[in-house]
Amino acid sequence: MADRRYLTTPIYYASGAPHIGHAYTTILADALARFERQSGREVRFLTGTDEHGQKIQEEANRQGVQPIELCDEMAERFRDAWDLLDIDYDRFIRTTEAEHIAVVRSFVQRLYDRGHIYAGEYSGWYSVSQERYFTEKEIGPDRVDPIAGKPVEWVEEENWFFRMSAFQDDLIAHIEANPDWIRPEVRRNEILGFLQQPLGDLSISRPKRRLRWGVELPFATEHVAYVWVDALINYVTASGAIPAGTAPDDPAWDDVSDSWWPADLHLIGKDILTTHAVYWPTLLMGAGLPLPRGILAHGWWVVGETKMSKSLGNVIDPLQLRDTYGTDAVRWYLLREMPTGSDASYTPERFLTRYEELANVWGNLAQRALSMVARYRDGVVPDGDAAQLDAAIDDTLAQVGSSLESLRLHEALGAAMDLARTANGYVEEREPWAQAKDPARAGNLDDTLATLVRVLTVLTALFHPVCPGKAAELAGRLGLSGVPTLDAAKADRPAGRSVEKGDPLFPRIEN
Repeated sequence: MADRRYLTTPIYYASGAPHIGHAYTTILADALARFERQSGREVRFLTGTDEHGQKIQEEANRQGVQPIELCDEMAERFRDAWDLLDIDYDRFIRTTEAEHIAVVRSFVQRLYDRGHIYAGEYSGWYSVSQERYFTEKEIGPDRVDPIAGKPVEWVEEENWFFRMSAFQDDLIAHIEANPDWIRPEVRRNEILGFLQQPLGDLSISRPKRRLRWGVELPFATEHVAYVWVDALINYVTASGAIPAGTAPDDPAWDDVSDSWWPADLHLIGKDILTTHAVYWPTLLMGAGLPLPRGILAHGWWVVGETKMSKSLGNVIDPLQLRDTYGTDAVRWYLLREMPTGSDASYTPERFLTRYEELANVWGNLAQRALSMVARYRDGVVPDGDAAQLDAAIDDTLAQVGSSLESLRLHEALGAAMDLARTANGYVEEREPWAQAKDPARAGNLDDTLATLVRVLTVLTALFHPVCPGKAAELAGRLGLSGVPTLDAAKADRPAGRSVEKGDPLFPRIEN
């Protein structure tokens, strides 16, 4: 439906604590969801934890606890982290939920009943770290997986296979017919290149003699579902398209229009692009469900020349940054610094530069404008001409809309910050401190102050999706009952409202 948006993050593996990579994806999804809500759309924003598989089983054994105990603890850590980072999700899913397990079993049974699953033998190089197989070419002579750099092991076993190869031509046709289905374009081309070679079938099970912690296959109870198949189906579970208990041949599979499915956008890291752009759509084709409307594969955070990864021990804890700089500064840095779809390098110096951008541009504008209204007009916005920067406001809103349409959020945020810079330049040009000294220029001062408050009102709406706490605080100081939508902010006329100066939005941080 045109007035609804269903946005998803990956569900994060419950074997390790949240890190900056998790935070980036989730904050990106949260900001996009908030922009959608500002536009009056109904939104379902999904995140959660992936709780089955070999890594969970091994980590639980190492800690001497049951796998579900480990998953309970880690799910709570992710929830706590997202609360601290002001993530306003609508659904937090866990793959150990009874509802999800029921949907997975019905989904794979439907594939089986439709003739898309068969028994066979598999052999290959398996990475426990990534829970997937790699080719000889991918692992190289050192026999390590190309993502985490950890050893792989040769595995031979009987598995159940999904006939993924049967859907190769249909998948290629879909990608070619929908140029924006995978973004950015470089990732689309990567998948099309991958599909130039014959697509193999997908092993969708693991024997219980090797792995017991998973969803039991309904047609082969000595096997559990491959963790990636289990995990991907979470998007359908959370959509409500296939309620728990729905039989594989139920008519509900043929009409999901009353649910949230299909997802409007899957937000993922580029390292899991193949699973989302090849495995997932072919599984959906096999089940007869609509494909998601879009996939955005963002880049990696790197330290120096190396991808940030918990496996390599070089991750940055976003909660430690939050303790020093505040939640909104962390959110701003992550979304402003990484061009959507590309890699970005984390350094403390760059973080401080982005913090100072908040403090010295937006924060400075708010402090000086509200201080002058308090000093010169007793804290009440005068009835002046507040439209003197309306051309700049209109231009900014157009730029933001265009950038969001192309999912280039970093550009939208840059346009918002440029409006704050323009308003600071307007202060220097108008010199309200000089206007205040000349009674004959009282009207000019009224125009200046009213215009600045109007711009700040628009900026609260523009910054709210990325800096919700500070935007709400500023809205209160501006005498607003809450952060306005973009349309309401544009239509606002501030004359007569009482404002409050308050402390700096972003206080000086000692280096």
